[in-house]
Amino acid sequence: MNAGVPAAVLPVDWDRPWLAPWRESGQRVAQAIHGGTAFHEALNAEPGAPRRFVPQSALPNGQAYEQFIFDSGTVPTRDNLHDFFNGLCWLRFPQTKAKLNELQAAQIAAAGVAPLRGPVRDALTVFDENAALLSAPEPLWDALLARQWRRLFVDLRPLWHQAQLLLFGHALLEKLVYPRKPVTAHVYRAQAAMNSIADLDVWLAQDLSAEKLAAKPFAPLPVLGVPGWWPENQNFSFYDDSLVFRPLQESRTTKNSGRAAGAT
Repeated sequence: MNAGVPAAVLPVDWDRPWLAPWRESGQRVAQAIHGGTAFHEALNAEPGAPRRFVPQSALPNGQAYEQFIFDSGTVPTRDNLHDFFNGLCWLRFPQTKAKLNELQAAQIAAAGVAPLRGPVRDALTVFDENAALLSAPEPLWDALLARQWRRLFVDLRPLWHQAQLLLFGHALLEKLVYPRKPVTAHVYRAQAAMNSIADLDVWLAQDLSAEKLAAKPFAPLPVLGVPGWWPENQNFSFYDDSLVFRPLQESRTTKNSGRAAGAT
């Protein structure tokens, strides 16, 4: 193994259920990195890479990251786990990532780069870093929005066989390399059926808009509570932890990526 490869990228367990959609490309890229290839070069070697990945040093001092991607069509990439998953997101969701970047660039053009992000830029960052996409029967949605955790995960547990949950945010994926019970996603409601990632990518890129995101259309979901995703939740006392599975009146607003409903 190349001594320059950061240890942070090495321990990815691709058998985790939430990594299944990312496994094929993720394993190829990781294998190249383990062989000594730089992160950006390993991503560029993937078939059909939608953007050219470049070293972080290509980003000029003082220029906004999102604006540079929009102007140059290239993605500055550091040799770390966070940017590894960001690159995988670009590979699997090229249209959605381009739409998010387009919306970010429009916000920068309208308001500049201020110390405090406006509601749209804030929501765009939350989505990009911490979103998950859920297609589920209506009773599951009602229970999720009401933070009725035992109803969601215990009473309605059989309905999860009809649900599809896909993690999108690259910071969320990074955090779940080391799974911890409080890790929480910002869930965005997906179309009725997610037949393939390619179809989902097309739909999502069309569905996202500044107006919709400004309304913060997210629901907090502690992802290790999902049936079949974590062995400990087979014991239903798992959901009695009120520091993670908080009732609605105690939930925080979803302002910070990964901090809603007990996320860390």
